[in-house]
Amino acid sequence: MKTDLILLTLVAGLTACPAGAQEQDTLRIRLNADIRSLDPGTDRDSNTDIVQTHLFEGLVGFDEHADIKPMLAKSIDVSEDGRTYTFTLREDVNFSNGEKLTSEDVLFAWRRYTNPATGWRCLTEVDGRGALKVVEVSVLDAHSLSFKLEKPSALFLATLARPDCGQTGIYHRTSLGPDGNWEKPVTTAPMKLKEWKRGQYLDLVKNENYNPLPGKPDGLVGNKAVLIPTVRFVIAPDDATTKAAIMAGDIDINYDVENADIPDYKSFAGVVTDTTPVMGIQDFLLQTQDPLLSDVRVRKAFLLSLDMEELVAQSTSGQSKPNNSPIPPSSVFHKAAQAVISKRDLNEAKRLLAEAGYRGQAIKMVTNKRYQAMFDQAIIAQAMAKEAGINIELDVVEWATQQDRYLAGNYQIMSHSFSPRLDPSLSFEMFTGDKSKQPRKVWDNPRAFEILAQTMLSSDAQQRQVLFDELENLYRADVAMITLYSGVRTSAARSEVIGYKGWPLGSPRAWGVTLKQ
Repeated sequence: MKTDLILLTLVAGLTACPAGAQEQDTLRIRLNADIRSLDPGTDRDSNTDIVQTHLFEGLVGFDEHADIKPMLAKSIDVSEDGRTYTFTLREDVNFSNGEKLTSEDVLFAWRRYTNPATGWRCLTEVDGRGALKVVEVSVLDAHSLSFKLEKPSALFLATLARPDCGQTGIYHRTSLGPDGNWEKPVTTAPMKLKEWKRGQYLDLVKNENYNPLPGKPDGLVGNKAVLIPTVRFVIAPDDATTKAAIMAGDIDINYDVENADIPDYKSFAGVVTDTTPVMGIQDFLLQTQDPLLSDVRVRKAFLLSLDMEELVAQSTSGQSKPNNSPIPPSSVFHKAAQAVISKRDLNEAKRLLAEAGYRGQAIKMVTNKRYQAMFDQAIIAQAMAKEAGINIELDVVEWATQQDRYLAGNYQIMSHSFSPRLDPSLSFEMFTGDKSKQPRKVWDNPRAFEILAQTMLSSDAQQRQVLFDELENLYRADVAMITLYSGVRTSAARSEVIGYKGWPLGSPRAWGVTLKQ
């Protein structure tokens, strides 16, 4: 009982709301850590993306089934040669400051995104260093503009829509200060920022100037009408604290319940749980430029030391099954080549290590305790690798530190995960590339670059499947990364919450949600 009281006191401080005194006009959603920035698509992680999906909208977005649909655009016309996209904007769109959206606003945001000084994460995807290059953007009139590509790309619209790219969200120029630096979001989205109290909470309030689309909510597009005045994202790092707060009525939604806590949530009458397959992946990244791990035999030995069935069962409490492909099982491109599961072979692992001249040198694996799945899979893999004679030492760091080291490529092995990318080309693109240009890239096989580029040109499903199968086989041979599983996400919501549900991207959405009076 004393422990419960301490936990509730902690949460009361986080929410700035006494236990049991919830206001019916505020929906409280738990985040396990603070966000990194409000400047879209720059300094980001998954929590940052979650908040930004409520504050930004782009020309297009992902729907409930991970297809691309217009958002700020009313229509999209593609030229016969596939190189020119003409967007006609909706004429009923307002910024949160009341001003109307125009083509000039889109151009203003695009120019800032593509200015290297901005640090937009996805610049390399559109400037020719990746699979596509936007060579010209032209305003045609107040509500239409065109994007011209160097060559056709099947992924142009999907790249614009990516949450990790900030959805290429459009913002008003007053989002920047007099010095041109980012100041605050002034956008077309259903909510606007009221207050960000770092380390404690972010309060978003309904944008009274927002005009939702007709129809129903649909992923990150469709009708995004806000039905409740305030959404508070509560920063609550501790899972036990969060569970106690949900049950006490101090937090309304935990969108990502740890597997070990699911039975407790399900046993509580005042909480409704929802489990949905998601398209992200859990993985181990292997630094192929490391003097020791540059030998593929050492990397292969690590893979063969892992009992996939046991590792996944233990780290997910039986909630997920192994998947060694970057393409998640829910994808239509997950076929026979992608369904193969690696089998443990300690004898072969030991043979490869001996052949490579490995003598038990310590190999550091970076992990963190913010994401329990990453920590658990690291612990389990460490024990399994030891049976093959691989000496893995865990380097447990803060999540922000791990993210910085990932971006710099500063690790030997990293226990890691990638958020959903939805198209298989993007699933591979997120870790494939030239390390000298993008240190965060994991797999830098030139042949992989060629195949991946081909997958991004063709829109024929059969042709793409052949290419994805070839890419899959090459990926598994190189062992630059080991995919472990694509999981499910279980959310827990107070029974007073009406209209909330999970979806394949796994992120919470506060629009269309109300609280029972």
